[in-house]
Amino acid sequence: MISESPTMKKEINYQRAGQFEETRYEKIHNVVFYDSKEGSLAVAREIADLIRAKQAGNESCVLGLATGSSPIKVYEELVRMHKEEELSFFNVITFNLDEYYPMAKENMQSYDYFMHEHLFNHIDILEENINIPDGTIEVEDIYQYCIDYELKIKSVGGIDFQLLGIGRTGHVGFNEPGSHYNSGTRIITLDHLTRADAASDFLGIDNVPRKAITMGIATVRSAKRIVLLGWGQHKASILKQTIEGSISSEVPATYLQEHNNTTFVLDTEAASELTRNKTPWLVGVSEWTPELRNKAIIWLCETTQKSILSLTDKDYNDYGMSGLLALEGSAYDLNIKMFNKLQRTITGWPGGKPNSTDTNRPERATPSCKRVIIFSPHPDDDVISMGGTLDRLVEQGHEVHVVYQTSGNIAVSDEEALKFAEIAQELGAMRAQNIIHDLHVKKENTADTVEVRKLKGLIRRGESFGATRYLGVKDVNVHFLDLPFYETGKVKKNDLSDEDIAIMCAIIKKIAPHQIYAAGDLADPHGTHKVCLDALFEALEKLKKEPYMEHCWVWLYRGAWHEWDIYEIEMAVPMSPDQVLKKRHAVFYHQSQKDGVMFQGEDSREFWMRAEERNRSTAKKYQTLGLADYAAMEAFVRYYFI
Repeated sequence: MISESPTMKKEINYQRAGQFEETRYEKIHNVVFYDSKEGSLAVAREIADLIRAKQAGNESCVLGLATGSSPIKVYEELVRMHKEEELSFFNVITFNLDEYYPMAKENMQSYDYFMHEHLFNHIDILEENINIPDGTIEVEDIYQYCIDYELKIKSVGGIDFQLLGIGRTGHVGFNEPGSHYNSGTRIITLDHLTRADAASDFLGIDNVPRKAITMGIATVRSAKRIVLLGWGQHKASILKQTIEGSISSEVPATYLQEHNNTTFVLDTEAASELTRNKTPWLVGVSEWTPELRNKAIIWLCETTQKSILSLTDKDYNDYGMSGLLALEGSAYDLNIKMFNKLQRTITGWPGGKPNSTDTNRPERATPSCKRVIIFSPHPDDDVISMGGTLDRLVEQGHEVHVVYQTSGNIAVSDEEALKFAEIAQELGAMRAQNIIHDLHVKKENTADTVEVRKLKGLIRRGESFGATRYLGVKDVNVHFLDLPFYETGKVKKNDLSDEDIAIMCAIIKKIAPHQIYAAGDLADPHGTHKVCLDALFEALEKLKKEPYMEHCWVWLYRGAWHEWDIYEIEMAVPMSPDQVLKKRHAVFYHQSQKDGVMFQGEDSREFWMRAEERNRSTAKKYQTLGLADYAAMEAFVRYYFI
């Protein structure tokens, strides 16, 4: 129960705007919004209301601020309100949660740089009111510095509103597992998973600092109001542990269960593992929609370790699904419907089987030769995520176009680029000498020059041609969009622009496809895959009234890390052992991404290994449920835009 506070009215509005339904499993108030943008706007409004209320009372407003991808949209909205709605920050004092150590303020990876780039440079806050832990303090001075940071917070009356994100270790700030309930501001050693998650910002985990200065758990808990942001599927598991689990130092965010004015603001993906969303029949009476029925039956099979056709009335009754059983009449009726549904998702004809009845097939039989666009966010996602399906489409005579949305240059290491530049120099290319010079003088964590980015893009382009030629795609059907949002030379990308959408619209208009495949990854709302998906969705919205779009179906695939849940899959394309090997060889053409890939994450396996394991796992799940036994499967979900 939340105590009365100046923000109570806004919290009630959260409940109305989001999808809030507290259950006995949940120990922290949380609100679920459709997406991170909606949630961010709501949080920004609460902060703005608090600032204005404090101004009306001639008081300072003390904000605790977070960094990382989670609060970016909140800061963007605050900047917009400052510029368009006269929201002033003259009375605002800020304290940031943390900073890497050691870290210079001018370094692009520093949180000082982040805060100025995303917020402080665009508002009227007084410079002396900005407080960010100093990553350049001498080691022997850190202890006293941290004490002084705590005292400064207390001297201004404490933090009125603390904004938080959450790491996959359950850290808030940089309070890693093992952090004490009463810990204060201090220096801390970062968990390996935390460093792996930050690797993309530093162009490799080896460049991520091993230590940081962070506010402590007690410092965070002393805030009068706390709002934690959680976006994306990759945060779902740790958020479930935090909201529903026991308080433990192994998941430091669980300490927030004892704060009397905390709200977690989540998007649908981040909230997907909460009991009320994942298994709502365990919470109370459920409305048994077809989707929920399918989800529940698959869950029941996994829980009982039975195949679909082996489930009994007792199984349904014992696991909270008696209401579903009552609606359908018997386990037999439920089982056979689910079995047939899954059976009909399996097809060796992803473009549709010609001259056949397609009533129970995922795709249409006509036209027998379809124009197909496979959108690939990076120059390798096509073969990593759906290389087997791509191969089938080509073999079955469809006109397959592979469209690479970004150049992928940021993922090519300096060493790889230098190797190619030196080869070009041996062949007498003058531009190569300039590139070699730029690479040799490049400072750590700085942006590449335009020439270096061009070379890295060409490396990935050459690898892409190698893979598509191997699978039989004509060179003329391979397209490189180089969407402008990506071409910053830095890990941080620009927002989507009208130019990006126009480029997407142009390629769709040119091909007039019957099928579109695209990466449906929703894990990171600010990741390249999600931005590329948003670009497609906006293009489809603009083009949906075009005559050819009436006959276009869109299929979404997942990246190398996650797969669709079985109950979600609408088309499953099986692969033979030979096709698995063929897909592997296609991935091998992307040599710059093979050994020592820059954005590895915490999984040390190469991308082809991850992809094969995922495809084999999907096939195994189908087999365990009582369906045919295949070597591997690629899965797709249809997106309805009309």
